[in-house]
Amino acid sequence: MTIAYFGTGLLGAGFVRHQLELGTNVNVWNRSPEKARALVSDGATFFDEAAHAVAGVDRLHLTLSDDASVDAVLEPLADVLAAGFTIVDHTTTAPTPTAERIARWKSRGVRFVHAPVFMGPANAREATGIMMVSCSQTDYDDLKASLESMTGKLVYLGDDPIRAAAFKLFGNMFIVTLSTGLADIKRLAGSLGISAEDAFGVFDFFNPANAVGPRAKKISSENFTATWELTMARKDTRLMIDEASSHGVTLAIVPAIAAAFDDAIARGYGSLDSTAVAKLDGRA
Repeated sequence: MTIAYFGTGLLGAGFVRHQLELGTNVNVWNRSPEKARALVSDGATFFDEAAHAVAGVDRLHLTLSDDASVDAVLEPLADVLAAGFTIVDHTTTAPTPTAERIARWKSRGVRFVHAPVFMGPANAREATGIMMVSCSQTDYDDLKASLESMTGKLVYLGDDPIRAAAFKLFGNMFIVTLSTGLADIKRLAGSLGISAEDAFGVFDFFNPANAVGPRAKKISSENFTATWELTMARKDTRLMIDEASSHGVTLAIVPAIAAAFDDAIARGYGSLDSTAVAKLDGRA
């Protein structure tokens, strides 16, 4: 089998090297040619033209940066890729343009499958981590074995074309929120003369992961019976903000959380659980 791979940065290069180890022939192309050319020593075949790289291959895989880059790379190939060709996109993209892209390529007779991942470069290299797919059951069954060779866990999310893109953003939203929250802990700790390493020692005996499931269930079921009242959670955010401010430090994410709590309390949700902030749907 021969595949083409576009986007050979850290993640893409890991995928390519693993496929080469499995005995797959891989044509590589990248907008920065040196990144693709570096894979020749691993056994890849380098092309300086994208159209040449896809000639005669079984399918094209890509990991690019965003929707705009995917379209910028693929649209010039609209008259090159024949009906029946398969594109598998591992790029993190937004749900709506992803669905539009899938429909556009389908109208051209090309199968376009979105398969984003929760992986770092090492995961791609070792075929560990998680890959999500949303496509027709027929397409999934056809590609399953090939995709399973690239990941530790393959998750089929159904035939709605937006779902894999959406679930990738859900996961990343949690990660960026977590990272910013940890940064606020570091800021507050630093204002008190406590090192970040010492402050993060709280997780040696307090495991916040235990709170994720129960709070997610409260929100999804809309059962906001209080275990930690919203007004009390708002009080704690005030303590965080005021303490940091008294030492000349501004927190990044906690003030936004406090503002959301204030909005929910103003709507009469103060005696409900702190998860009742989910009753704000973000619409004007």
